[in-house]
Amino acid sequence: MQHPSADVREFACASLSKLLQQKLAIPAFLQRDVVRCLGPMLLDQSLAVRETAAGALRNLSACGGFEVCDDMVTKDIMTPLVALLKECGAGLVASEDSPMKCKDTKKNCVEDIANEAVHVLWNVCECNGTAVSVFNKEGCLDVLLQYLKKFSTNVDLAISVAHCLQAVTEDNPELLSSFNASAHQMLESILLSQDNTMEHILLRTLLAGSVWNIKDTIPSSSQASTINVILKIFSESLVVDAGETVIQLKEAETQRLKLPVETETEENVGDVLDSAVLNEDEEMEEPPEGKVKRENDISDLLPSDKWELKQVTALLMAQQTALEIIVNMCCSEDPSDDEWEELSSSDESDLFMENSYDEGNGQLMSPLCLSAEVHAALMNNLIPKKILEKTTFPNSVAVDICMHSPSWKPLIKKMNTVQCRALMCLHSILLVSDVDCLGGASTLQSLAQHLSQLVFSQSEFPKHTEFLEAITSAMRALLQTMASKNISQSMSPEQLMTLCEAGIHSSNISVRVNVVSILGIAGSVLAKVEDTAETLKIIGKFLLEVAMKDSSLVVAGEALDALFDVFADGKEAEKAALQIKLLPALKEFQPVFKMRMRKEGKGQYSTDQLCVLDNVKMNLRRFIVYQETLGGRKT
Repeated sequence: MQHPSADVREFACASLSKLLQQKLAIPAFLQRDVVRCLGPMLLDQSLAVRETAAGALRNLSACGGFEVCDDMVTKDIMTPLVALLKECGAGLVASEDSPMKCKDTKKNCVEDIANEAVHVLWNVCECNGTAVSVFNKEGCLDVLLQYLKKFSTNVDLAISVAHCLQAVTEDNPELLSSFNASAHQMLESILLSQDNTMEHILLRTLLAGSVWNIKDTIPSSSQASTINVILKIFSESLVVDAGETVIQLKEAETQRLKLPVETETEENVGDVLDSAVLNEDEEMEEPPEGKVKRENDISDLLPSDKWELKQVTALLMAQQTALEIIVNMCCSEDPSDDEWEELSSSDESDLFMENSYDEGNGQLMSPLCLSAEVHAALMNNLIPKKILEKTTFPNSVAVDICMHSPSWKPLIKKMNTVQCRALMCLHSILLVSDVDCLGGASTLQSLAQHLSQLVFSQSEFPKHTEFLEAITSAMRALLQTMASKNISQSMSPEQLMTLCEAGIHSSNISVRVNVVSILGIAGSVLAKVEDTAETLKIIGKFLLEVAMKDSSLVVAGEALDALFDVFADGKEAEKAALQIKLLPALKEFQPVFKMRMRKEGKGQYSTDQLCVLDNVKMNLRRFIVYQETLGGRKT
């Protein structure tokens, strides 16, 4: 890298870039101060060296995760990176009449360097607050908007910029003042553009997300129309059938290349997809609290002869992005890592003593809001219907095609991700929408059957954590909505227990919280039905065991909450409670729960979680008193 020959320096950076795709190799390079070695190369006299150095840093930041991005910022990668971005911006202006071409290619070298540099900026800003502060201070927004002007001739660069903008505009009030009328006009011109390639759909979707992030800078008189434009763009991306698109474009690729489906070349391309930036088969590291890291888009790394594959990859990324932003539009607050911000059902616990507890209002969900403008735009663009369509399993023919083509195989995971995002989106829509707006009782009953079929139609019970979290979240919200409106649901007690017994063994806390909550909602409904004592006994025993044995206090607290719901009222509940000896079991468990809270609480759980757990502890005491009152009344 220090060699006087530019070709040798370029080769060294390119070799390093390849090695940094391997996550296990990264620590050794960090020990050798790879960031400070590569940083100066961003400003090398050779444009080819600049591009390969930026590519190496892109791979390092994408494959290394949060800690590596923090280290890059600590090692001051932002100084040469910002300088490079500004030089590229000046270079684009200077080369508009005579573009600077890379050697042996017809590509614009400055744009290629800018694309790699923007990816590095995106990665570090998504992971590190200091990087975002530097972005704001150094006026990087103006540079990115300058790059964005190239959207009609270089969509890859524009998409990279759009990804970066979506990251830096999220929860960044300091940046809002930088969005002047000219910036708004440029974003609007792209949002209203009519190019319907999948890549341009992705570009518009990403920019729509950025516009949502900066909605406070939009005049109030224009907000309704802007929100409608945003959701119209999401509708355009969601309406496309990804499965059919895979089938059609794979056939088109085969016809174009006139090659068998599987070739050695495709295997090599598969390597590019699998390892260029992120290994699709590896789990992403858990983000630090309060941070969310999206998967980095690598569609621009595909060889130019993979046009069809790039289009499908862009479509799936657009659909995933649209669904994620709709969730944000429905929520006034970002969900915590374990999504347990609900207020305890026991806030209503004073009513225990009056024996008139309303289980329908028992599960108060986290604060959500849906403005009239957002609600109208969701309905006008048929967003709930399109979300529901995306919750189905990926087209089996498309999956089979991808399975038999190494370069297309990673699309299977992307299709599954879209399904999971749609289920989470359905969860949010259910929490904020009126039953009538969703289509009434019959629609919700059909939806309950659909969700049950997703879980129980497979030959094996689903084990994929992301899917289980998404499906149980949607079921939880749906059952809560139906219970609050006294709408009957079709899941049998046997199916309910199968779901809960499978879910409670998940390593994911959200899945376990969801299944005990589902059991609490269903049990509270059954408690008002005659001859259900036997089923209530099974539910009660299950929830007691979870409360006493689960390793997470959050799950134990939710199980207690569910018990309060199930056994709050009704003759069948009273009968079942006596038979499973609920009162003595809870009295024996009460000091154990208090002790666990003292020992584990402060070290492992957030302030909000501890507040909820304190509430559960208080209501455990009240519920015990309530149960004792029932016993005394009978004697």
